[in-house]
Amino acid sequence: MPLHLSVAISRSAGKSLNAQIRTSICEEIEGGILQPGTRLPSSRQLAADLGVSRSVVVEAYGQLVAEGFLEAARGAGTRVVRHLPRESVVPCLLDSSDVPVARWDLRVSGRGAPAFPHKEWLTAYQRVLRSPGAVPDGYPPLAGMPGLRSELSRHLGRLRGVRATPSHVMVTAGFAQGLSLLCGDLVASGQRELAVEEPGHPGQRHFVEENGLRPVPVPVDAEGIDVEALAATSARAVLVTPAHQFPVGYTLSAPRREALARWARDVDGLVIEDDYDGALWYDRAARPLALQRLAPDHVVYAGTASKVLGAGLRLGWLAGPEQLLHRLLRLRARQDLGTDAFTQVAFAEFLGSGLFDRHLRRLTEACAARRSALDEAVRRHLPGATVLGSAAGVHAYVRLPPHTDEMAVVGGALRRSVLVRGGGGYRALPRPDEAGLVVGFAHLPKSGVTEAVRGVGAALSGR
Repeated sequence: MPLHLSVAISRSAGKSLNAQIRTSICEEIEGGILQPGTRLPSSRQLAADLGVSRSVVVEAYGQLVAEGFLEAARGAGTRVVRHLPRESVVPCLLDSSDVPVARWDLRVSGRGAPAFPHKEWLTAYQRVLRSPGAVPDGYPPLAGMPGLRSELSRHLGRLRGVRATPSHVMVTAGFAQGLSLLCGDLVASGQRELAVEEPGHPGQRHFVEENGLRPVPVPVDAEGIDVEALAATSARAVLVTPAHQFPVGYTLSAPRREALARWARDVDGLVIEDDYDGALWYDRAARPLALQRLAPDHVVYAGTASKVLGAGLRLGWLAGPEQLLHRLLRLRARQDLGTDAFTQVAFAEFLGSGLFDRHLRRLTEACAARRSALDEAVRRHLPGATVLGSAAGVHAYVRLPPHTDEMAVVGGALRRSVLVRGGGGYRALPRPDEAGLVVGFAHLPKSGVTEAVRGVGAALSGR
Protein backbone atom coordinates (compact mmCIF):
# COMPACT_ATOMS: atom_id res chain seq x y z
CA MET A 1 0.00 0.00 0.00
CA PRO A 2 1.60 3.32 -1.07
CA LEU A 3 2.21 5.93 1.66
CA HIS A 4 1.79 9.66 1.18
CA LEU A 5 3.77 12.52 2.72
CA SER A 6 2.98 16.21 2.52
CA VAL A 7 6.14 17.94 1.32
CA ALA A 8 6.12 21.35 -0.36
CA ILE A 9 8.79 22.14 -2.94
CA SER A 10 9.27 24.92 -5.45
CA ARG A 11 11.60 24.88 -8.43
CA SER A 12 11.76 28.67 -8.34
CA ALA A 13 13.00 28.76 -4.76
CA GLY A 14 16.59 29.66 -4.02
CA LYS A 15 17.24 26.34 -2.28
CA SER A 16 17.97 23.01 -3.95
CA LEU A 17 15.20 20.41 -4.14
CA ASN A 18 17.25 18.18 -1.84
CA ALA A 19 17.47 20.91 0.80
CA GLN A 20 13.77 21.74 0.49
CA ILE A 21 12.74 18.14 1.07
CA ARG A 22 15.13 17.81 3.99
CA THR A 23 13.97 21.08 5.61
CA SER A 24 10.30 20.25 5.16
CA ILE A 25 10.64 16.83 6.81
CA CYS A 26 12.79 18.31 9.62
CA GLU A 27 10.18 20.94 10.42
CA GLU A 28 7.41 18.36 10.52
CA ILE A 29 9.41 16.17 12.92
CA GLU A 30 10.44 19.03 15.22
CA GLY A 31 6.88 20.35 15.23
CA GLY A 32 5.54 17.00 16.39
CA ILE A 33 3.54 16.42 13.20
CA LEU A 34 5.67 13.46 12.15
CA GLN A 35 5.86 11.49 15.36
CA PRO A 36 8.50 8.96 16.45
CA GLY A 37 8.15 5.67 14.60
CA THR A 38 6.13 7.12 11.71
CA ARG A 39 6.89 5.28 8.47
CA LEU A 40 7.66 7.44 5.42
CA PRO A 41 7.05 6.67 1.72
CA SER A 42 9.80 4.87 -0.12
CA SER A 43 12.25 7.09 -1.96
CA ARG A 44 10.78 5.86 -5.25
CA GLN A 45 7.21 6.68 -4.16
CA LEU A 46 8.04 10.15 -2.79
CA ALA A 47 10.07 11.00 -5.89
CA ALA A 48 7.10 10.04 -8.10
CA ASP A 49 4.69 12.06 -5.94
CA LEU A 50 6.92 15.15 -6.10
CA GLY A 51 7.93 14.72 -9.70
CA VAL A 52 11.65 14.72 -8.93
CA SER A 53 14.51 12.35 -9.56
CA ARG A 54 14.69 9.46 -7.09
CA SER A 55 18.35 10.34 -6.39
CA VAL A 56 17.18 13.69 -4.93
CA VAL A 57 14.98 11.92 -2.38
CA VAL A 58 17.59 9.24 -1.67
CA GLU A 59 20.14 11.96 -0.86
CA ALA A 60 17.65 13.86 1.34
CA TYR A 61 16.69 10.70 3.24
CA GLY A 62 20.36 9.76 3.60
CA GLN A 63 21.27 13.11 5.13
CA LEU A 64 18.32 12.96 7.54
CA VAL A 65 19.44 9.49 8.63
CA ALA A 66 22.98 10.79 9.19
CA GLU A 67 21.64 13.73 11.22
CA GLY A 68 19.60 11.41 13.43
CA PHE A 69 16.09 12.38 12.27
CA LEU A 70 15.32 9.19 10.36
CA GLU A 71 16.29 5.55 10.58
CA ALA A 72 16.34 3.05 7.74
CA ALA A 73 16.31 -0.73 8.06
CA ARG A 74 16.29 -3.33 5.31
CA GLY A 75 12.75 -4.63 4.87
CA ALA A 76 11.27 -2.09 7.33
CA GLY A 77 11.48 1.07 5.23
CA THR A 78 12.36 4.55 6.45
CA ARG A 79 10.89 5.86 9.71
CA VAL A 80 11.16 8.80 12.04
CA VAL A 81 13.60 7.76 14.77
CA ARG A 82 11.91 6.43 17.87
CA HIS A 83 14.03 8.29 20.44
CA LEU A 84 12.87 11.79 19.44
CA PRO A 85 10.48 13.25 22.05
CA ARG A 86 7.25 14.96 21.07
CA GLU A 87 7.89 17.91 23.36
CA SER A 88 10.87 20.23 23.66
CA VAL A 89 14.01 18.30 24.54
CA VAL A 90 15.06 20.77 27.23
CA PRO A 91 12.40 20.08 29.89
CA CYS A 92 12.57 16.42 28.94
CA LEU A 93 16.27 16.28 29.74
CA LEU A 94 15.84 18.17 33.01
CA ASP A 95 13.23 15.70 34.20
CA SER A 96 14.19 12.15 35.09
CA SER A 97 10.83 10.79 33.91
CA ASP A 98 9.84 9.95 30.33
CA VAL A 99 13.40 10.27 29.01
CA PRO A 100 13.95 9.33 25.35
CA VAL A 101 16.18 6.40 24.50
CA ALA A 102 19.61 7.32 23.16
CA ARG A 103 22.90 5.56 22.58
CA TRP A 104 24.95 7.85 24.83
CA ASP A 105 23.67 9.39 28.04
CA LEU A 106 25.77 12.29 29.35
CA ARG A 107 23.31 13.29 32.04
CA VAL A 108 24.47 13.24 35.66
CA SER A 109 21.17 12.02 37.18
CA GLY A 110 21.70 9.56 40.02
CA ARG A 111 24.68 7.91 38.41
CA GLY A 112 27.86 7.57 40.38
CA ALA A 113 30.45 4.83 40.31
CA PRO A 114 31.09 3.09 36.97
CA ALA A 115 30.51 -0.32 38.55
CA PHE A 116 29.41 -1.51 41.96
CA PRO A 117 32.11 -3.59 43.72
CA HIS A 118 29.95 -6.70 43.98
CA LYS A 119 32.67 -9.09 45.10
CA GLU A 120 34.05 -6.84 47.84
CA TRP A 121 30.60 -5.87 49.09
CA LEU A 122 29.55 -9.52 49.23
CA THR A 123 32.71 -10.31 51.19
CA ALA A 124 31.91 -7.61 53.75
CA TYR A 125 28.27 -8.68 53.99
CA GLN A 126 29.15 -12.33 54.51
CA ARG A 127 31.69 -11.51 57.21
CA VAL A 128 29.17 -9.65 59.35
CA LEU A 129 26.44 -12.23 58.81
CA ARG A 130 28.83 -14.89 60.12
CA SER A 131 29.56 -12.83 63.23
CA PRO A 132 27.08 -13.60 66.05
CA GLY A 133 25.43 -10.46 67.37
CA ALA A 134 26.74 -8.18 64.62
CA VAL A 135 23.21 -7.18 63.67
CA PRO A 136 20.75 -6.37 66.50
CA ASP A 137 17.45 -8.24 66.79
CA GLY A 138 15.51 -5.01 67.34
CA TYR A 139 15.45 -1.68 65.59
CA PRO A 140 18.81 -0.02 64.94
CA PRO A 141 19.82 3.10 66.92
CA LEU A 142 18.39 6.24 65.31
CA ALA A 143 21.84 7.82 65.14
CA GLY A 144 23.24 4.76 63.40
CA MET A 145 25.05 1.58 64.36
CA PRO A 146 27.89 2.37 66.79
CA GLY A 147 30.44 0.44 64.72
CA LEU A 148 29.65 2.40 61.59
CA ARG A 149 29.73 5.75 63.39
CA SER A 150 33.20 4.86 64.71
CA GLU A 151 34.45 3.80 61.28
CA LEU A 152 33.00 6.91 59.67
CA SER A 153 34.63 9.24 62.19
CA ARG A 154 38.02 7.65 61.49
CA HIS A 155 37.49 7.51 57.73
CA LEU A 156 36.28 11.11 57.42
CA GLY A 157 39.12 12.40 59.57
CA ARG A 158 41.73 10.55 57.51
CA LEU A 159 40.34 11.22 54.03
CA ARG A 160 38.60 14.60 54.37
CA GLY A 161 40.01 16.13 57.55
CA VAL A 162 36.65 16.21 59.31
CA ARG A 163 36.78 16.94 63.07
CA ALA A 164 34.30 14.45 64.52
CA THR A 165 34.17 11.75 67.16
CA PRO A 166 31.54 8.99 66.83
CA SER A 167 29.16 11.06 68.97
CA HIS A 168 29.30 13.79 66.32
CA VAL A 169 28.22 11.41 63.51
CA MET A 170 24.70 10.45 62.46
CA VAL A 171 23.83 7.89 59.76
CA THR A 172 20.98 8.80 57.40
CA ALA A 173 19.13 7.28 54.45
CA GLY A 174 21.12 9.34 51.94
CA PHE A 175 21.70 13.08 51.77
CA ALA A 176 18.02 13.76 51.10
CA GLN A 177 16.99 12.62 54.56
CA GLY A 178 19.80 14.57 56.19
CA LEU A 179 18.82 17.75 54.36
CA SER A 180 15.16 17.23 55.24
CA LEU A 181 16.03 16.94 58.94
CA LEU A 182 18.27 20.02 58.80
CA CYS A 183 15.53 22.03 57.09
CA GLY A 184 13.08 20.89 59.75
CA ASP A 185 15.44 22.04 62.51
CA LEU A 186 15.91 25.44 60.84
CA VAL A 187 12.15 25.92 60.55
CA ALA A 188 11.67 24.90 64.19
CA SER A 189 14.25 27.50 65.25
CA GLY A 190 12.36 30.26 63.44
CA GLN A 191 14.41 30.42 60.25
CA ARG A 192 12.56 31.04 57.01
CA GLU A 193 15.41 31.12 54.47
CA LEU A 194 18.23 28.90 53.28
CA ALA A 195 20.84 30.40 50.97
CA VAL A 196 21.76 28.17 48.03
CA GLU A 197 24.38 28.37 45.31
CA GLU A 198 23.47 29.95 41.97
CA PRO A 199 23.61 28.00 39.74
CA GLY A 200 22.57 24.87 41.58
CA HIS A 201 20.35 21.85 41.20
CA PRO A 202 16.68 22.86 40.64
CA GLY A 203 15.50 19.68 42.35
CA GLN A 204 17.38 20.68 45.49
CA ARG A 205 15.82 24.15 45.45
CA HIS A 206 12.36 22.60 45.18
CA PHE A 207 13.21 20.17 47.99
CA VAL A 208 14.18 23.09 50.24
CA GLU A 209 10.92 24.87 49.44
CA GLU A 210 8.86 21.77 50.15
CA ASN A 211 10.54 21.56 53.55
CA GLY A 212 9.33 25.01 54.54
CA LEU A 213 12.26 27.29 53.65
CA ARG A 214 12.68 29.92 50.96
CA PRO A 215 15.82 29.27 48.87
CA VAL A 216 17.90 32.45 48.46
CA PRO A 217 20.22 32.24 45.42
CA VAL A 218 23.79 33.43 45.96
CA PRO A 219 26.11 33.69 42.93
CA VAL A 220 29.07 31.38 42.37
CA ASP A 221 32.22 32.41 40.51
CA ALA A 222 35.61 30.80 39.88
CA GLU A 223 36.41 30.95 43.64
CA GLY A 224 33.13 29.39 44.73
CA ILE A 225 30.23 31.00 46.51
CA ASP A 226 30.40 34.81 46.82
CA VAL A 227 30.52 35.27 50.61
CA GLU A 228 30.04 39.05 50.37
CA ALA A 229 26.84 38.50 48.43
CA LEU A 230 25.78 35.94 51.04
CA ALA A 231 26.42 38.42 53.84
CA ALA A 232 24.22 40.97 52.04
CA THR A 233 21.21 38.63 52.39
CA SER A 234 19.16 38.06 55.54
CA ALA A 235 19.85 34.31 55.47
CA ARG A 236 21.61 32.74 58.45
CA ALA A 237 22.03 29.30 56.92
CA VAL A 238 23.57 28.25 53.61
CA LEU A 239 23.90 25.03 51.59
CA VAL A 240 27.19 24.75 49.71
CA THR A 241 29.22 22.23 47.67
CA PRO A 242 32.74 23.57 48.41
CA ALA A 243 34.92 20.68 47.19
CA HIS A 244 33.40 20.40 43.71
CA GLN A 245 30.57 22.85 43.10
CA PHE A 246 27.49 21.54 41.36
CA PRO A 247 27.10 22.15 38.48
CA VAL A 248 30.05 24.36 37.44
CA GLY A 249 32.74 22.32 39.23
CA TYR A 250 34.67 25.11 40.95
CA THR A 251 36.42 24.50 44.28
CA LEU A 252 35.92 27.02 47.07
CA SER A 253 39.16 28.99 47.38
CA ALA A 254 41.08 29.25 50.66
CA PRO A 255 40.18 32.93 51.22
CA ARG A 256 36.50 32.19 50.58
CA ARG A 257 36.62 29.21 52.93
CA GLU A 258 37.98 31.42 55.70
CA ALA A 259 35.41 34.11 54.91
CA LEU A 260 32.52 31.62 54.95
CA ALA A 261 33.59 30.18 58.30
CA ARG A 262 33.93 33.72 59.66
CA TRP A 263 30.45 34.63 58.36
CA ALA A 264 28.95 31.59 60.11
CA ARG A 265 30.56 32.55 63.40
CA ASP A 266 29.59 36.24 63.07
CA VAL A 267 25.89 35.58 62.43
CA ASP A 268 25.76 32.47 64.65
CA GLY A 269 24.63 30.69 61.50
CA LEU A 270 24.83 27.25 59.96
CA VAL A 271 26.72 26.02 56.90
CA ILE A 272 25.54 22.74 55.38
CA GLU A 273 28.56 21.27 53.55
CA ASP A 274 27.35 18.87 50.87
CA ASP A 275 30.41 16.77 50.02
CA TYR A 276 28.54 14.63 47.52
CA ASP A 277 31.57 13.57 45.43
CA GLY A 278 34.57 14.98 47.31
CA ALA A 279 36.15 11.51 47.63
CA LEU A 280 36.86 11.49 43.88
CA TRP A 281 39.73 13.85 43.06
CA TYR A 282 41.90 13.79 39.91
CA ASP A 283 43.20 17.35 39.81
CA ARG A 284 46.92 18.09 40.11
CA ALA A 285 46.15 20.60 42.84
CA ALA A 286 45.97 19.24 46.37
CA ARG A 287 42.62 17.80 47.41
CA PRO A 288 40.84 20.37 49.62
CA LEU A 289 40.02 19.31 53.16
CA ALA A 290 36.53 19.60 54.55
CA LEU A 291 35.23 23.09 55.29
CA GLN A 292 33.83 21.68 58.55
CA ARG A 293 37.28 21.58 60.16
CA LEU A 294 37.44 25.42 60.13
CA ALA A 295 34.25 25.92 62.16
CA PRO A 296 33.01 22.59 63.58
CA ASP A 297 30.45 24.37 65.79
CA HIS A 298 28.82 26.06 62.79
CA VAL A 299 29.29 23.61 59.91
CA VAL A 300 27.54 20.28 59.46
CA TYR A 301 29.34 18.00 57.04
CA ALA A 302 27.08 15.84 54.84
CA GLY A 303 28.47 12.86 52.94
CA THR A 304 26.98 10.02 50.94
CA ALA A 305 27.84 6.66 49.40
CA SER A 306 25.79 7.49 46.29
CA LYS A 307 28.66 8.57 44.02
CA VAL A 308 31.34 6.11 45.14
CA LEU A 309 29.17 3.01 45.63
CA GLY A 310 25.61 3.54 44.47
CA ALA A 311 22.55 5.68 45.15
CA GLY A 312 20.48 2.54 45.70
CA LEU A 313 22.21 1.84 49.03
CA ARG A 314 20.57 4.97 50.51
CA LEU A 315 23.50 5.59 52.82
CA GLY A 316 24.48 9.03 54.02
CA TRP A 317 25.95 10.66 57.09
CA LEU A 318 26.10 13.95 58.92
CA ALA A 319 28.99 15.16 61.08
CA GLY A 320 28.14 18.16 63.20
CA PRO A 321 27.73 19.65 66.67
CA GLU A 322 26.29 17.17 69.18
CA GLN A 323 23.56 19.57 70.26
CA LEU A 324 22.37 19.89 66.65
CA LEU A 325 22.43 16.13 66.12
CA HIS A 326 20.35 15.59 69.27
CA ARG A 327 17.68 17.93 67.85
CA LEU A 328 17.78 16.09 64.52
CA LEU A 329 17.30 12.76 66.32
CA ARG A 330 14.18 14.10 68.03
CA LEU A 331 12.83 15.12 64.63
CA ARG A 332 13.75 11.79 63.11
CA ALA A 333 11.99 9.86 65.86
CA ARG A 334 8.70 11.19 64.45
CA GLN A 335 9.52 9.99 60.93
CA ASP A 336 11.17 6.56 60.93
CA LEU A 337 12.90 3.90 63.01
CA GLY A 338 16.42 4.14 61.66
CA THR A 339 18.52 3.12 58.67
CA ASP A 340 18.80 -0.54 57.57
CA ALA A 341 21.07 -2.25 60.13
CA PHE A 342 22.39 -4.95 57.77
CA THR A 343 23.62 -2.35 55.26
CA GLN A 344 25.19 -0.31 58.06
CA VAL A 345 27.22 -3.15 59.55
CA ALA A 346 28.30 -4.32 56.10
CA PHE A 347 29.47 -0.80 55.25
CA ALA A 348 31.32 -0.58 58.57
CA GLU A 349 33.17 -3.79 57.67
CA PHE A 350 33.75 -2.44 54.15
CA LEU A 351 35.43 0.65 55.62
CA GLY A 352 37.33 -1.00 58.46
CA SER A 353 38.75 -3.88 56.43
CA GLY A 354 40.34 -1.68 53.76
CA LEU A 355 38.00 -2.95 51.04
CA PHE A 356 36.60 0.54 50.56
CA ASP A 357 40.05 2.10 50.12
CA ARG A 358 40.92 -0.54 47.54
CA HIS A 359 37.67 0.15 45.69
CA LEU A 360 38.19 3.91 45.88
CA ARG A 361 41.69 3.66 44.38
CA ARG A 362 40.38 1.63 41.42
CA LEU A 363 37.42 3.96 41.02
CA THR A 364 39.58 7.07 41.09
CA GLU A 365 41.92 5.63 38.47
CA ALA A 366 39.02 4.72 36.16
CA CYS A 367 37.23 8.04 36.57
CA ALA A 368 40.44 10.03 36.11
CA ALA A 369 40.98 8.32 32.75
CA ARG A 370 37.41 9.11 31.72
CA ARG A 371 37.78 12.73 32.78
CA SER A 372 40.98 12.96 30.70
CA ALA A 373 39.06 11.49 27.75
CA LEU A 374 36.42 14.18 28.22
CA ASP A 375 39.01 16.98 28.27
CA GLU A 376 40.64 15.65 25.11
CA ALA A 377 37.30 15.14 23.34
CA VAL A 378 36.22 18.70 24.14
CA ARG A 379 39.49 20.04 22.73
CA ARG A 380 39.10 18.01 19.54
CA HIS A 381 35.36 18.17 18.88
CA LEU A 382 34.10 21.33 20.61
CA PRO A 383 36.29 24.18 19.36
CA GLY A 384 35.92 27.27 21.50
CA ALA A 385 34.44 25.33 24.43
CA THR A 386 36.10 25.14 27.87
CA VAL A 387 35.85 22.60 30.69
CA LEU A 388 35.51 24.59 33.92
CA GLY A 389 36.50 23.86 37.48
CA SER A 390 38.52 21.14 39.16
CA ALA A 391 39.04 17.66 37.72
CA ALA A 392 36.98 15.76 40.28
CA GLY A 393 33.75 13.94 40.92
CA VAL A 394 31.44 12.44 38.33
CA HIS A 395 30.51 15.49 36.26
CA ALA A 396 32.06 18.47 34.51
CA TYR A 397 30.71 21.78 33.21
CA VAL A 398 31.52 22.59 29.60
CA ARG A 399 31.19 26.28 28.77
CA LEU A 400 30.15 26.68 25.14
CA PRO A 401 31.48 29.43 22.84
CA PRO A 402 29.87 32.90 23.15
CA HIS A 403 26.49 33.41 21.47
CA THR A 404 25.84 29.65 21.25
CA ASP A 405 22.19 28.57 21.22
CA GLU A 406 22.26 26.12 24.13
CA MET A 407 18.83 24.64 23.42
CA ALA A 408 19.76 24.05 19.79
CA VAL A 409 22.90 22.15 20.84
CA VAL A 410 20.93 19.98 23.29
CA GLY A 411 18.31 19.25 20.65
CA GLY A 412 20.90 18.58 17.96
CA ALA A 413 22.78 16.21 20.26
CA LEU A 414 19.58 14.27 20.91
CA ARG A 415 19.03 13.86 17.18
CA ARG A 416 22.48 12.27 17.14
CA SER A 417 21.42 9.92 19.93
CA VAL A 418 23.23 11.80 22.74
CA LEU A 419 21.40 12.89 25.90
CA VAL A 420 22.94 15.92 27.60
CA ARG A 421 21.62 18.67 29.85
CA GLY A 422 22.09 22.36 29.24
CA GLY A 423 23.47 24.54 32.02
CA GLY A 424 20.56 26.98 31.76
CA GLY A 425 18.24 24.55 33.48
CA TYR A 426 20.32 24.78 36.65
CA ARG A 427 19.98 28.55 36.98
CA ALA A 428 17.25 30.19 39.03
CA LEU A 429 18.26 33.54 37.51
CA PRO A 430 18.41 33.77 33.68
CA ARG A 431 21.82 34.23 32.06
CA PRO A 432 21.25 34.33 28.29
CA ASP A 433 24.93 35.15 27.72
CA GLU A 434 26.10 31.95 29.45
CA ALA A 435 25.67 28.74 27.46
CA GLY A 436 27.02 25.45 28.76
CA LEU A 437 26.49 21.74 29.24
CA VAL A 438 26.55 19.70 32.45
CA VAL A 439 28.26 16.46 31.47
CA GLY A 440 28.24 13.21 33.43
CA PHE A 441 31.23 11.14 32.37
CA ALA A 442 32.07 8.62 35.11
CA HIS A 443 29.53 5.96 34.09
CA LEU A 444 30.71 5.76 30.45
CA PRO A 445 33.77 4.01 29.03
CA LYS A 446 36.46 6.28 27.60
CA SER A 447 35.40 5.44 24.05
CA GLY A 448 31.81 6.28 24.95
CA VAL A 449 32.81 9.67 26.35
CA THR A 450 34.67 10.44 23.12
CA GLU A 451 31.84 9.30 20.85
CA ALA A 452 29.22 11.21 22.84
CA VAL A 453 31.21 14.45 22.77
CA ARG A 454 31.80 13.97 19.05
CA GLY A 455 28.00 13.87 18.63
CA VAL A 456 27.64 17.08 20.64
CA GLY A 457 30.37 18.66 18.50
CA ALA A 458 28.43 17.75 15.35
CA ALA A 459 25.36 19.41 16.86
CA LEU A 460 27.37 22.51 17.77
CA SER A 461 28.76 22.87 14.26
CA GLY A 462 25.44 22.03 12.62
CA ARG A 463 26.83 19.07 10.70
